[in-house]
Amino acid sequence: MKKLSFLLMISILAILLAGCASVEPIDPCLQGKSYGFFWGVLHGLIAPISLLVSFFDKETVMYAQNNSGSWYGLGFLIGSGGWGILASNSSKKGK
Repeated sequence: MKKLSFLLMISILAILLAGCASVEPIDPCLQGKSYGFFWGVLHGLIAPISLLVSFFDKETVMYAQNNSGSWYGLGFLIGSGGWGILASNSSKKGK
């Protein structure tokens, strides 16, 4: 019960803090080329590198804002290994 109340308290605190976030205009990002499924796969593959670069360069992001929607998201998930599709079974064979 103590663990549940702590989790609930942390969740409420996170929601309250998220309400203080400023709104960023994204209209300039939504002009021009729209990225689709295959771009999502590529962006998913390079996501770890993009994350590291984004710490030092504010112009770099992991996820394209101007994307085609669900297809881009699916490609990004596949490219990042989000479902374990690209995971190897070689470590399981020896056991």
